[in-house]
Amino acid sequence: MHDPLTQVIGLLRPSASFSKLATAAGSWAVRPPAEGPFYGAVLEGGCELSMAGRSPIRLGRGDFILLPAADDFTMASVVPPQGGRLSLPTQVKPGVFHLGEPGTPDTRMLVGYCAFGSDDATLLVSLLPELVVVRGERRLTLLVELLSEEARAERPGRDVVLARLLEVLLIEAFRATTGPTAPPGLLRGLADERVAAALRRVHGEPAHPWTIGELAKASALSRSTFFDRFRREVGVRPMEYLLGWRMSLAKELLRSGDVSVSEVAERVGYSSQSTFSVAFARQVGMSPTAYARGRPVGSDHDFAGDDDQRPVLYRSDRYSWPRGGGI
Repeated sequence: MHDPLTQVIGLLRPSASFSKLATAAGSWAVRPPAEGPFYGAVLEGGCELSMAGRSPIRLGRGDFILLPAADDFTMASVVPPQGGRLSLPTQVKPGVFHLGEPGTPDTRMLVGYCAFGSDDATLLVSLLPELVVVRGERRLTLLVELLSEEARAERPGRDVVLARLLEVLLIEAFRATTGPTAPPGLLRGLADERVAAALRRVHGEPAHPWTIGELAKASALSRSTFFDRFRREVGVRPMEYLLGWRMSLAKELLRSGDVSVSEVAERVGYSSQSTFSVAFARQVGMSPTAYARGRPVGSDHDFAGDDDQRPVLYRSDRYSWPRGGGI
């Protein structure tokens, strides 16, 4: 049986951007730049994470956070500096930075960024929670430690190891938060046994000419109940999800350059190349042939439609963590 979460993570093609050990003492606050998915693990002490529109979240030893589309957040000491003053990280040694007051650190964190190589990163990230907080899962802390160690090493095959570690880290983090309390999206859909049955069939057989009736039957629900339940849990209508998934797969196939447009059309469920080309151009804004020749940034469309405001994944116009040492 195909696992939708594994497939989505695989299509995202994560790679390591950089990883650092951050120590802190006293009062401090830092606003990391929006440079892609951000992750962190608290090794000692504690801090607070603040995001626009959310109450501050207290983090302690053993806690892990992941922001798939990091845009605007602040990390600070439990007692933040007066006036919201931001701290300037000081490099102690390669790969290690200190925040706040001099002296013995009371907080230690592993923090880092990864990058998504997929042209569909924004589309795929829209299916995932904007914030993941996992408490007390030693497996995640170990994975972050392994990532940091590997990032600083110059061993053969480092990039492959980093990519695989990141895939495991992302899957572990997301499946730790799968449940009915998750926001609408793939994870919440997978937590619903009936909706998950339809999602697995769509992911397992994207070329099948699925209908609402067939998917409802696979979920053991009536058509109307299935339609409403899928839209409530996943956040989009079933056929919108199917279309988005087919287009993501089509982009991946076209990107590879190993198959013709007609073969791509067949693999993602279109009866003819012309029908596929029309659908692809409507969604992506260019023909499959043009896309295969060159993939301009910003051509992907969200599952939920063109009018949605999607997160900016790679903007860096604020104070940045220094990048000395490491990668």
